[in-house]
This record gives sequence, C-alpha cells and structure tokens, in this order.
Amino acid sequence: MPELPEVETVRRGLLPVMEGANITRAEVNRPDLRWPFPENMAQRLTGDTITALRRRSKYILADLSGGETLLIHLGMSGRILISGDPLGQFHHDHPAPEKHDHVVFHLDNGGRVTFNDPRRFGAMDLIPTDRLDDHKLIRVLGPEPFGNAFNEAYLVAALKPRRSPIKSALLDQKIVAGLGNIYVCEVLYRAGISPLRQAARISETRLASLVPLIRDVLGEAIEAGGSSLRDYRQTDGELGYFQHAFRVYDREGEPCQSPDCNGEISRVVQSGRSSFYCPLCQR
Repeated sequence: MPELPEVETVRRGLLPVMEGANITRAEVNRPDLRWPFPENMAQRLTGDTITALRRRSKYILADLSGGETLLIHLGMSGRILISGDPLGQFHHDHPAPEKHDHVVFHLDNGGRVTFNDPRRFGAMDLIPTDRLDDHKLIRVLGPEPFGNAFNEAYLVAALKPRRSPIKSALLDQKIVAGLGNIYVCEVLYRAGISPLRQAARISETRLASLVPLIRDVLGEAIEAGGSSLRDYRQTDGELGYFQHAFRVYDREGEPCQSPDCNGEISRVVQSGRSSFYCPLCQR
C-alpha cells in the first residue's frame, strides 16, 4: 500500500493540473470501491473548482469551491493518471477508457484525471470542509512527520509508555501519520534500533533521534518519487525509484551495509508484516 512518500508524489504530480481547475464533468462508473461512493457524487463534483490540493497522512484532499472536500485513498492498487495537455508542456492524448477506470475528472484546462483501481481497495468520500477534522479517517491521525507538532519531546512522550515493539508503535497512525512498513524498517536501521525492542525500554535520547531520521528517510523517498514495488506509479505512469536506495527493506540474507559490520539482513514477521533488520547493528 502506498505510504506517505508515494501519496505526496502523486499529490505533487496532480497539483499543477488540478489546483484551480474547474471540474466540467465528473464520471463515476461504479457504485463503490472499498465502500460505497457518496450519494450523487458525480453531480456534487461537476461544476466545482478545486481550490486546494492537500495531503493528510496517506490521503489526498481536494478542497472544492462548493464547501466540500474530496478525500482520496489509493488503496493497494489505485492509480491516478493525467492525460491531455493542460500545462502546454507535452502532449498525452486521452487514452481509451479502461475496465478499471472508476472515476474520471474532466477539467476546464483540457486535462483528464482518471482514478484506476483493479483491486478496488481504494476509497473516496465527500466531507464538508469545515468538518473534515471530525471525519472517522482523519480524527484518529497523529501529527504529520514534517509538521511542527512532530518533535523530539512529543515522540518521546508518545513512545515511552508503550510496551509494544518499537516497530509496531511507529506504525500506529495515532502516533505519527503516514509512516508505513517500508519506511519504518529503513528508519530503525539508520537508528541502529531493533524492530523487536520494546519502545518503553529504549532510552529517551535514542527515541528522540528518530525524529530527524524519519524526516530524512521520507524526504529522500519523496525526492526519488516514492518506492515502486508492485502497483505504484506516479501520475505520468513512471515508477518511483527509492526502492533502489533501500538499505534493509526486502534485503533478507544480503550483507549489512553498515561499515565494519559482518552481519546479514534478517526478516521476522511482526503482526503479519515483514520486518527487515541487522541483528548485529540493531539492538
């Protein structure tokens, strides 16, 4: 499932095409994805202008001139693709509709934005913008990793009482929004902390050191366009490239990349997810 860097990459790709554009026509080609689409969604979107395109955790948020916000979640296989030439920079003819093109936005700048999702694990919802923070998916989220509220004092206070493994604690979206399995593995490797360590047993200094490392790893992944493992693509159809910079994720049995370490990467399963780490370097 796309994590924060992949979703932010998609948002940045959509930004110059969608923000400020008017939706001249919206098509909704099925009644649901992970859950039913909002009632009369196509009619509610048609004619509205997208006033801002934001991200919260792993959700893209399109604020609309009619006072609602469209929440978009990519799910496991959701892709958002741009066609037409709205920026006057290159030409992509509108492709023929595909079987899994579930929602299509026709924009007044000549662009077409298509949400394609073969497995239908994605989701969309329409929420009054002034009540967005009360939505069931938004109200449970912790601070954004790049926001001021996410700092060393906050993270130490949030993690120190936790008796669960540090890996599980960092995956808790109530503690920090947007972190997923790949990037938690990479962060803990750089910190030299075993994913098996109980959060409460890690020193405050080491817990505090996670804040800049989280930002570094996420920032590097965003600059690389995210990580493409199976389904993820950018809005122009290109792959992300951060997977080529993985130091530990999906490298089971390979030598540890830390200088002067003779260990090799191991894999364990925690709560149904694979954790990759070096038993010698990470303690």
